[in-house]
Amino acid sequence: MTHIENIKKLFSRDFVENPLLETYEVGKIHISSGKIVASDALISPDHSAFNQEFPKGDFQVLVHKERESNCIAYAEIVFDKNQLAENWSLALCDNQNINDLKEEEIYGYLVESGMGTFMDKEAQISLNALEQDLFHKKGADFMGIYEEFFHSHFFDENGAIDQFAVLKPYDNKPENIVAFETGYGEGFYATYIGYSKDNQPVKLISEFIEIGND
Repeated sequence: MTHIENIKKLFSRDFVENPLLETYEVGKIHISSGKIVASDALISPDHSAFNQEFPKGDFQVLVHKERESNCIAYAEIVFDKNQLAENWSLALCDNQNINDLKEEEIYGYLVESGMGTFMDKEAQISLNALEQDLFHKKGADFMGIYEEFFHSHFFDENGAIDQFAVLKPYDNKPENIVAFETGYGEGFYATYIGYSKDNQPVKLISEFIEIGND
């Protein structure tokens, strides 16, 4: 699987050094249950979490933009900046088996809105609850969860604000969501887990544009 070899070359160190990429700090994601969902939350509000149990706490999220296009090529959660990722695997959800994949095939998530997200499973529950709360509150005036919740973090009256944001469904709860534009837009995108030499998760990376390391 050449994708994993490429990810390994880019992300096994504690920083990304590639002239085609520029790195930005997004903020911190709160992981409360240890179960993480990567998805297009607008089309897959109940997307399965990964099978891997991740550390709990608050962790730095980075995006890596392709310089030429200014599009986000990778989104990354860093669980331990003091350990290198020495082994990599494709992140899997329920009923997914790596042995069922043919050469160059991947498991991943479908994006149709142009936006991807990282969130804890508890944050996904909060987001779905918020959608119901807003719907019951606004009735016929409810415009959908993107317009009601996500849109203002990406656009204002002057146009685009940024390509990524950290959002909280409820101010009085710790759960949050990291949302970001996905590469050139719609697509099917894989996520990879980097492990330390003692097999602990160090990084989680979604790939939207494959950047070569020739």
